[in-house]
Amino acid sequence: MKKQSLSIMLVGLVGLILVACGGEDTSSEADASEVIGGDEEDAIELTFWTFNELHMNIFRDSVTRWNEEFPDRPITLVAETYPYDNMHNNLLLALQSETGAPDLVDIELGRFPNYLQGEPQLLPMNEYVEPVLDDFIESRFDIYAKDGIYYGLPTHVGATVAYYNKEIMDEAGVDIDSIQTWDDYVEAGKQVVANTDAAMVTLETEDYWSYWPLLAQQGSDFFDENGEVILDSSVNIDTLQFMYDMVYEHEIAELTPGGGHHAEEYYGFMNDGGAASVIMPMWYMGRFTDYMEDLESKIVIRPMPRWTEDGNRSAGAGGTGTVVTNQTEHPELAKEFLAYTKLTEEGNLALWEIMGFDPPMWTVWDSETIREDNRYYQYFGTDIFDTLLEIRDEINSINITDRNPIAQQQLTTNVFNNVLRAQSQTPEEALKQAADEIRNN
Repeated sequence: MKKQSLSIMLVGLVGLILVACGGEDTSSEADASEVIGGDEEDAIELTFWTFNELHMNIFRDSVTRWNEEFPDRPITLVAETYPYDNMHNNLLLALQSETGAPDLVDIELGRFPNYLQGEPQLLPMNEYVEPVLDDFIESRFDIYAKDGIYYGLPTHVGATVAYYNKEIMDEAGVDIDSIQTWDDYVEAGKQVVANTDAAMVTLETEDYWSYWPLLAQQGSDFFDENGEVILDSSVNIDTLQFMYDMVYEHEIAELTPGGGHHAEEYYGFMNDGGAASVIMPMWYMGRFTDYMEDLESKIVIRPMPRWTEDGNRSAGAGGTGTVVTNQTEHPELAKEFLAYTKLTEEGNLALWEIMGFDPPMWTVWDSETIREDNRYYQYFGTDIFDTLLEIRDEINSINITDRNPIAQQQLTTNVFNNVLRAQSQTPEEALKQAADEIRNN
């Protein structure tokens, strides 16, 4: 058991490559501590760890609402923010040693399987999840579950969409809403290249957001539901070939400046009208508003193109699951408070209003409150949640294993560079080699 735990921890260290997985900044230069609700008398103290200081905003709101609503059961939350790797590794050690773990903790999607090995040392949340599951995007709970037991509560849906620069598309003579399939997308891209100075899209080589959602759309993944490697499946090979063809055959795509859609070089390129579109999850809205200010009122959000006439138009990508550990001295209160934060209507509205995330509770997507004006509507237009409501039943679950970090490292270190940049391997050669490396690891 100790040998297996060490192996798991070493795999977890590879998670440095997962910095963008949650769609959030997972880095932190120093530890940060905050006491939330500390002025309440006779409050019960709960501890919370996170790797993203922005998540404190959600819990500040939740503690305030809780203490107002339940003055007879006030909470003080001692919240700690740690660097991404420090937090996940310290949590693993605390759970293994059975001492030192917090009551509640954020666990990033790519690291979550490490904490489901053997008998999870996390508390089941089924009593809170099951009564409301029909109101949520169920696939977002599946990725934090094991054997039908829900351990983590999601922070967002991460629905992947197409962001179009309407100014460029209009100049090219393309009706954005006529793009229904990937074939339509390629044809539209040819018009963009012929009639403007822009590319149709950029494709990442140092991250995987240009690839993974396209697989999930088709019901594929890096691993199957049993954890077996399927990275070299025919669907995955054909999809990488499609990306290659967009660059070198159709000549409508460019490799992303800086390697990924979180690079400063890319922000400048896109802000200057370098590409007519980008395929990224909903949480990427904040990158536009923060780093590409010149595109305000030019970018519109639409479903992803389909692969087939009745295919899915989205895929869930990235995520953070918040859990209650089995070391808490207040298990019922901790679970109830977590459910209050993540499973209530008010909590889900806060995820949008405070963080700009697409809340997992789809029933709030057409509420009056969520339609109130904010910076995202001003930037992208008022139909953001109309688009989400269109695709809410088309978001497949993804399969996360403790070997996901290795798969993602293979893709970003070898596969994308060898196929898309160096053109030294075919998609089939590169993916088969990567898949064999993972199988032999």
